[in-house]
Amino acid sequence: MNQIDIKTDLTDRYIQLFNTFKKDITRDSSLFINQKREEALEKFAQTRLPDSKNENYKYTSIPHFLRGDYTPYFVLRKIDFNLQDIFACDVPRLNTHLEVVLNGFYYGLKEPLKKYENGVIMGSLKAAAREYPEIVEKYYGRCIDTPVDSLATLNTVFAQDGIFVYVPDGAVMDKSLQIINLLMSDDNLMVHYHNLIVLGKNSRATVVVCDHTLSPHRFLANSVSEVFADQGANFDLYKIQNEHDDAKHITNVFVSQQADSNMSANTISLHGGLIRNNFYVNLEGKGAGNVLNGLFIADKKQHLDNFTYVEHAVPDCSSNQLYKGILDNAATGAFTGKILVRKDAQRTSAYQRNNNILLTDEARMNTKPQLEIYADDVKCSHGATVGQLDEEALFYLRARGINEREARLLLMYAFAHEIIGKITVSPLKERIGELVNRRLRGELSRCYTCAMKCK
Repeated sequence: MNQIDIKTDLTDRYIQLFNTFKKDITRDSSLFINQKREEALEKFAQTRLPDSKNENYKYTSIPHFLRGDYTPYFVLRKIDFNLQDIFACDVPRLNTHLEVVLNGFYYGLKEPLKKYENGVIMGSLKAAAREYPEIVEKYYGRCIDTPVDSLATLNTVFAQDGIFVYVPDGAVMDKSLQIINLLMSDDNLMVHYHNLIVLGKNSRATVVVCDHTLSPHRFLANSVSEVFADQGANFDLYKIQNEHDDAKHITNVFVSQQADSNMSANTISLHGGLIRNNFYVNLEGKGAGNVLNGLFIADKKQHLDNFTYVEHAVPDCSSNQLYKGILDNAATGAFTGKILVRKDAQRTSAYQRNNNILLTDEARMNTKPQLEIYADDVKCSHGATVGQLDEEALFYLRARGINEREARLLLMYAFAHEIIGKITVSPLKERIGELVNRRLRGELSRCYTCAMKCK
């Protein structure tokens, strides 16, 4: 079967899947979300899945990505596990609010939704749609209506739950929120979940997202996170991906920023069989600033693909992107980044850089930074490199008595540290530095201290 046939077959299969399980999927969702679901299904049928002819997916074959015999997870099952075992393998000294998503559903032993004295609300998206429909209906799916990415549309068709965060005007979260996304099953599983994060004017929040697999089965996950930052809001996002080699994960983050808002995102990809990270940023208000950083490490036959799209729609905004990758064995990687500067976006500052190191002749990296500029008063640049470890630096270290393995590790860690050094939460920075160091040494073949014996 050729790629077109596979794509058509898969698209039809997903449409049929929805029709077969429609009652299960829609049963506990709000009327509004179900309406969005029906609209998304029509849109998905028209746009269909992207293939290699789509420039944004040139280096990752989505039809092959989605193939496989996966059991859909539309009905919540009772699964018990020890939360302490899981949190111990992340950032143990980071004092956070903890929220867990298990196979796409909010996992909570107590109240599904918490409201704090300063007005901050956190918990299940499904519960929020019932208790705070005025907020959810104002924002849910709004970002996805404009970009044309059928994987996000597919998420709207199937997603039933996820994490909801609302920070009202002027509120500051007392500590970071840590969202733990877990995949755990006794069979091969496909899941979809949707996070909605809304920050009011002059509010501030930090969110840490950790992705883990807790059983050695094959997983296919397609997630969407929508972030709305109102005027003067400040938001920091950290994503740590640490899943096994049989996990395929598509993440879609959509960001809408108003005037003088600031957002920084750091994505650390340590493990995953096949990862595709999509970041869509729309700078809609004057003076907004956005920073995207990413570090990815891949070995064996892993494939890591980062895609960014940053749109400058108004004057006096800034964006800065830095992605770095280390590829070993027969691993493959891709980076596609586009900065679009609209005609009215005068005095824009936009920078993009992607640097990669290949440790073997078999490793492959494709990188495609892009600038599209329609304004005339801008400062913009982009660049990319793909190379090997610096032989002169290696010789210098060895000449001072450091053996070759340690010298190579030092150079790789120094390369990665440009990203780690940008993390502003001290315990998280320390922990990620440790995880990256262990990963480079080949010691992190699974989640650090996790009791599971998956790959």
